[in-house]
Amino acid sequence: MRLILFLFTFLSAITFAQVTPKPAQRDPYLQKPATAKPQLAKPGDKVRIIHADEIKKDTKYDGNRYFVGNVQIEHQGSILYADELVVYDKENFVRAIGNTKLQNSDGSVITAGEMEYDADTQKGVARKDVVLTDPKGTIIKTDIMYYDRVSNQAYYNTGGTINDGKSTTYSKSATYFLTTRTVDLTGTVKIVDREYTLEGNNVVQNQNTNIVTINGYTVITNNKNPKNRIITDKGTHNLNTKESFLTKNSRIYYNDKILTGDEMYYNQLTGFGTATGNVTLDDPYEKRYLKGGYGEIFEKKDSAMMTKNPYAVKILEKDSIYFAAEKILSYQKLDAANVKKSYLRAFKKARIYKSNAQGRADSIAFNETDGIMHMYTKPILWSGQKQVTGDKVEAYFNTETENIDSLKVIGNGFAISKADSLNMKDEFNQVKGKLMTVYYEGKQIKDVRVIGNAQAITYADDFNEKTKQNERIGVTLSSCGIIGALFEEQKLQIISCSIGALSSTFPMSKIEPEKQKFPDFNWNTRDRIRKWQDILVDTPNYEEIKYESENSLYDQAQEAINKQKAAEEAKKPKRVRK
Repeated sequence: MRLILFLFTFLSAITFAQVTPKPAQRDPYLQKPATAKPQLAKPGDKVRIIHADEIKKDTKYDGNRYFVGNVQIEHQGSILYADELVVYDKENFVRAIGNTKLQNSDGSVITAGEMEYDADTQKGVARKDVVLTDPKGTIIKTDIMYYDRVSNQAYYNTGGTINDGKSTTYSKSATYFLTTRTVDLTGTVKIVDREYTLEGNNVVQNQNTNIVTINGYTVITNNKNPKNRIITDKGTHNLNTKESFLTKNSRIYYNDKILTGDEMYYNQLTGFGTATGNVTLDDPYEKRYLKGGYGEIFEKKDSAMMTKNPYAVKILEKDSIYFAAEKILSYQKLDAANVKKSYLRAFKKARIYKSNAQGRADSIAFNETDGIMHMYTKPILWSGQKQVTGDKVEAYFNTETENIDSLKVIGNGFAISKADSLNMKDEFNQVKGKLMTVYYEGKQIKDVRVIGNAQAITYADDFNEKTKQNERIGVTLSSCGIIGALFEEQKLQIISCSIGALSSTFPMSKIEPEKQKFPDFNWNTRDRIRKWQDILVDTPNYEEIKYESENSLYDQAQEAINKQKAAEEAKKPKRVRK
């Protein structure tokens, strides 16, 4: 009986040993091209078995040898560990099962539940809780990983994470180039560190420099303040220094403001940023935006600067204000009462446009919160057919009605208005003095109060009941300590003249043309801003308006006087020399 049992066992073993091994069922990634020709094995090409507790060959793996228990194999300097290993000798192919670990010669390690490896192509597939650790500590986790030892790269498309100790990257698919330590991330990508989150499509992350190259729509968000973020379609972002260089469809959101430009730089740590090209800084909260060719922002100081033909627009519901200069600054700071207020400053050749007030000066400072504007160095302000100049002009805006309430002119105040806006006569009402206050009613200048060396030249008219027209009476010259003047229907009427008042009215036939204007008369039509686009140039350089001199009565009177003098001179006896 024992002999029969022995023979049966012996014959069974021989039968199993003679089972023809079947080819491996490979992952598509490991399929060889149908045209591939078999190559002769070279020393080191074959997988070398280092250790196994048992070696078996039966029907479990279709007649192929398999090794069980503490299995170790070596190929081209890399060692594969597993609980169980199936060897497909003719294909130079192995399948590892249970606690698999591939220790590569470059120092990288892959662990997984199971692996497949083709020794001819040096390509492999790892499945189930796959973890790749590179020599510098970057850890990649996924469900299925494809790796190529020749090109030294790993790839997954089933979703995974990459952690370098500082940030964690989540992506649908990724190709990791172990030699250069760069990761090509496609599909939806998310990189999270302690302070910021980057979300985008198609980015490349360099694990050596920690620089992310952006090749698709991407958002970089401040974790503590999600409103502060960067949006771009192309550029680079340094995960260490938090510096971004942006080159396409980019926007920087900070402190409720939005900076855009053709090319931009931004440091999220310092809050400093620059933009070139078509630059816009939009402040929806302040209802104001700046445009120019170059801009800088200082997030922590809540300030910005714009140059290269810059201009700013204060958006108002009824009548916006436009500013331009060589340089424009916007900033916020606390006042004495610890209230944050917004300011706008324009430097060198500053211009301003509002439908009822236009002006220019060397520099303009505007308190947007309180509606106070200061104009420095040769300021000039036009309003309708009126012009105001002085050493310094202060304009006070009503923040509710959006109109100017009043102007204060400090030093050499000079107000000029056309005596009659309906004609082209060279006749102008003028009032001047050390200090001047101009009051508005609605959108028009209503009255003026001048203190200190106040002087006025005004044209006096009288209404003719018969002709129903105003007739020119003459010109009044006034000199007082204080003058109060009223504008009514484009006319200037002196309503008060006190402290050393001197006032005289001369008929048109008795006042010299040169006395009808002060010596520093400066009516300016060449530089006047007529539309908001005029602020975009240093001066619109309009053709100077030429007015018609109206001196016929004076000329006739002088002619009569001269004739009378000549007649009197003719009557005098002439002395004859003997």
